[in-house]
Amino acid sequence: MHISIVYAMPHEQWIEEMDVPDGCTVEAAIDMSSVPSKYPEVDLSVNKVGIFAKLVKLDQELQEGERIEIYRGLPAKPRSAHAVEDKKDRIRAKKERVQSEES
Repeated sequence: MHISIVYAMPHEQWIEEMDVPDGCTVEAAIDMSSVPSKYPEVDLSVNKVGIFAKLVKLDQELQEGERIEIYRGLPAKPRSAHAVEDKKDRIRAKKERVQSEES
């Protein structure tokens, strides 16, 4: 049975196509691939996996043509980082307004 495995980093996308035996599970396919040696940071107890953008368990059996996707953790939401800076800017502006009104 022919399947593919994908893993995307910020500046690189990796795809491996391979043949696996019928009844092969997601975890077994990843173990048979070059993922463990090429990307040692991938930890299946931490990284989530999916098939065609739908989360699946590692013991799910694969079907012909499926694409296993290994998801990586994402950094803090950019919006959160901006929110902190925006709040600091608002406090600074308020202080400046109060000081100018007092003068």
